[in-house]
Amino acid sequence: MRFIHTADWHLGRLFFGRHLTDDQAHVLDELVRLAKDACAEAVVIAGDIYDRAVPPVEAVELFDDTLSRLLLEEKLKVIYIAGNHDSAARLGFGSRLLAGGGVFVAGQLQADAPPIILDDAHGKVAFSLLPYMEPATVRFAYGEAAQELMGFDEATSFTVARAAALVPERCRSVAVAHAFIAGGASSDSERPLSVGGSDSVSPACFAPFSYTALGHLHAPQRAGAENIRYSGSLMKYSFSEAGQRKGVTIVDLAADGTVSVEEVPLAAPHDLAVVRGTLEEILGDRERFPKSEDYIAVELMDEGPVLDANGKLRAVYPNLLQVTRPGLMEQAGILREQGREKLGRPDDVLFSEFFADMTGKKLDEAQEKALHEALAELLREEREAKI
Repeated sequence: MRFIHTADWHLGRLFFGRHLTDDQAHVLDELVRLAKDACAEAVVIAGDIYDRAVPPVEAVELFDDTLSRLLLEEKLKVIYIAGNHDSAARLGFGSRLLAGGGVFVAGQLQADAPPIILDDAHGKVAFSLLPYMEPATVRFAYGEAAQELMGFDEATSFTVARAAALVPERCRSVAVAHAFIAGGASSDSERPLSVGGSDSVSPACFAPFSYTALGHLHAPQRAGAENIRYSGSLMKYSFSEAGQRKGVTIVDLAADGTVSVEEVPLAAPHDLAVVRGTLEEILGDRERFPKSEDYIAVELMDEGPVLDANGKLRAVYPNLLQVTRPGLMEQAGILREQGREKLGRPDDVLFSEFFADMTGKKLDEAQEKALHEALAELLREEREAKI
């Protein structure tokens, strides 16, 4: 069976206040054409369809149009799950009706949900759909059997093992999951999955499956094994991803369950780039600094005052999104490093340090527990926020 593995579309994304819907529509048009040209039998989307729980209308319309083309025009099966950015309940709406037409959805985690069985020339392939598995979600879905599961690793391992046990004997299998696999390379545009403790998951729990299609990390990469992979995000969503190649993964699942993969790039109409130089160099040296319609971040290296840097730079980069002054920041030296270090700390650590500074006392065990519960609830509310 040949299928396309993709993830992290983040439809409705705002990037420095700019709507990316037109760019996303361009890339998804490429994806539909690729699915046709590659003779794929299915498209698998491993979560984060939308960028937030209540996406804008144009994002929903774009997803509807893309699904319709894949299903009605190209006659493909489409499989997708909810990620941590999606509203699980909203994304799963109508899942039983859609299944009759060849669209298979897992929004909210369901205990011991049977795998989706698709057929190809070599027999059956079981797709186990594992939407975002927060420990509290796993405990709620599985009830008494999962009440002792507190961390991401044990909650995910438990759920994956239950799903693997439901795969028919001697059947090729694919897990579709949204998680942070230990050792994975992250990007600035990914939202943290947990408050306090580790949100990483061992790749070993996915060993029973012929292939694991992962979402969450935005860089395409293997995750502990060649057959456990992130396809990466649909597009570049932070300047930390400027050097990454975005696209999808074409997966060929042989009759004996062995897998071969090909990473296929998809080009957005606007790339992301970071430009570094003085204002005089950028404005005057077209060989080193050619004009560009891409989304640009400029690191301006001038040490003295610069008047109207943004206005002057837009003559070269009309889609200029960010100007920073690392030269001035470097003069701050120690303060700069201390500030960056503090901003990179988890919310619970920052609050604990603030509490200690204000009261002269450390949080006790009960207070730490209450803090973690409150921050976790805020994360859940943010995912479901009506933006």
